[in-house]
Amino acid sequence: MSDYNAPVKDMMFVLERLAGLDAVAALPAYRDAGADAETAAAVLDECARFTREVLAPLDRTGDTRPSTWEQGAVRTTPGFREAYAQFTQGGWQGLQHPQEYGGQGLPKIIGAACNEMLNSSNLSFALCPLLTDGAIEALLTAGSQQQKSRFLPRLVSGEWTGTMNLTEPQAGSDLALVRTRAVPQDDGSYRLFGQKIFITYGEHDMADNIVHLVLARLPDAPPGVKGISLFIAPKFLDDGRRNDVWCASLEHKLGIKASPTAVLLYGEDKGEVGPGAVAEMVGEPGRGLEFMFIMMNAARYAVGMQGVGLAERAYQHAAAYARQRVQSRPPGARQSMPIVHHPDVRRMLMGMRALAEGSRALALYAAGLHDLGIGEADPEVRAQHTADYEFLVPIVKGFSTEISLEASSLGVQVHGGMGFIEETGAAQYYRDARILPIYEGTTAIQANDLVGRKTLRDAGALARRFAARVRDTRQQLAQQQQPGARVMAQRLEQALGAYGDVVDFIVRSGADSPAAAYAGSVPYLMLSGYLLAAWQMGRAWLAAGELPPEQQEFAAAKRATAEFFCAHLLPRCGALRDAVLDGCDSVMALPAEAF
Repeated sequence: MSDYNAPVKDMMFVLERLAGLDAVAALPAYRDAGADAETAAAVLDECARFTREVLAPLDRTGDTRPSTWEQGAVRTTPGFREAYAQFTQGGWQGLQHPQEYGGQGLPKIIGAACNEMLNSSNLSFALCPLLTDGAIEALLTAGSQQQKSRFLPRLVSGEWTGTMNLTEPQAGSDLALVRTRAVPQDDGSYRLFGQKIFITYGEHDMADNIVHLVLARLPDAPPGVKGISLFIAPKFLDDGRRNDVWCASLEHKLGIKASPTAVLLYGEDKGEVGPGAVAEMVGEPGRGLEFMFIMMNAARYAVGMQGVGLAERAYQHAAAYARQRVQSRPPGARQSMPIVHHPDVRRMLMGMRALAEGSRALALYAAGLHDLGIGEADPEVRAQHTADYEFLVPIVKGFSTEISLEASSLGVQVHGGMGFIEETGAAQYYRDARILPIYEGTTAIQANDLVGRKTLRDAGALARRFAARVRDTRQQLAQQQQPGARVMAQRLEQALGAYGDVVDFIVRSGADSPAAAYAGSVPYLMLSGYLLAAWQMGRAWLAAGELPPEQQEFAAAKRATAEFFCAHLLPRCGALRDAVLDGCDSVMALPAEAF
């Protein structure tokens, strides 16, 4: 497999020019952490070194020598345990978590850029800290002070890892069907009984303890989501005893093979505490799904960064191959040359590059909104930034993961027949990427969220607010002298028209024909992703013109990539518009019995 070199220069360009790093660093919430450009560059450089030297060499190993299960114990891929020790020693788990619990307190935009590197270099490894981040966020929001003091320092340090226990055999996306039982005990604790599936890093050998956050029902709980509560059940209790939570098996998967996906049994009387896993409640009864959604929302954004990371890694791999693979003569050439000189290979590489850079810019821009939503003093401004961020989360998750499939598939295509051979490594990215639009809420679930909670709830006001910002950038591009900028402005205008038509349709249909609105939810999400990513690329084109002379090579490449995005990818918005407006009836035309 090719070496991984993190795109630090592009990340810093986005942080400084598009995502508002200076504005974030000036906020009191981040001033003590020194979250300025100099700090960001130092952190990103060190993360680039760590991921290049430690994690990336283990990526292929994890695919060929995945985690193994034997009698309830899980042994991770050779080298993972040592890599995790270096990860925790470097303080990477606590990068964006509060200093009072041992973290570094840096903003999300810096943490997100580092997470992209983790995902690019070794997606299977990166899943472990991703779930721990979510557990930390949930406890920070809903945990008692005693729970925070007991669990957070060890989670933030990485000494312990965290999991999210939602899914059961009969309860996938519909968590109202959760059956795991929580039986109250005389001492105020609970005993958990049930089975959870698809638990990422639910059992492993890399950390001293695993803190499970579990959805379960009290004996008198009402049916549905209102009867679900949230509990903490660590693998080991404070006195060192093994809790009654047991790994029954690991799933055999298409990709991310090194990441152990566990089936966990609670209450099998296989631990050292008797039947039922000892647990304590987080927050109030019946609010479990509400609290767990904090963890899910953080994980959804993080999975979006996985999509960005895989698109980048597939692009680097394909570009390296194209530079050295000699095959036939390009048009106008007299001899065989590396395939990077062939126009269609160049088209595919540019597509991969544009998808990676556009999705990165949008995701980091969203992270900046998150940070402003935490740190702004004015409550109205803070609320607006938070609403903007929450609008973008399903788009970042859905769009970035869907384009990772396209980018990794193009990577296989660039390799030609060799891409279909496992030894070249291109196929691993394709296989790994396939889970991204599925877990932490499928693309349809993200799209339904975008329609229901993010568009219909305010009659499209927030969606149109983003359109106004895109229109401002389009106007700036239209005023430029360069032909490429004017073409970008034209394509943005066309895409804005498509977006506006779809938002209007969604709002009209929401009340009278909700099935029509939701039938086009995924095309709406993808249209929004292309438009908003192109918007960021348009902003990047403008910002590139302000770079100093020593960065002109980078500026030229950025502008070329932005122009490609708008010329080749943005026109898809028109077809997506037509699918939403004219295709809703055909979606439900056949009766269920016809399938």
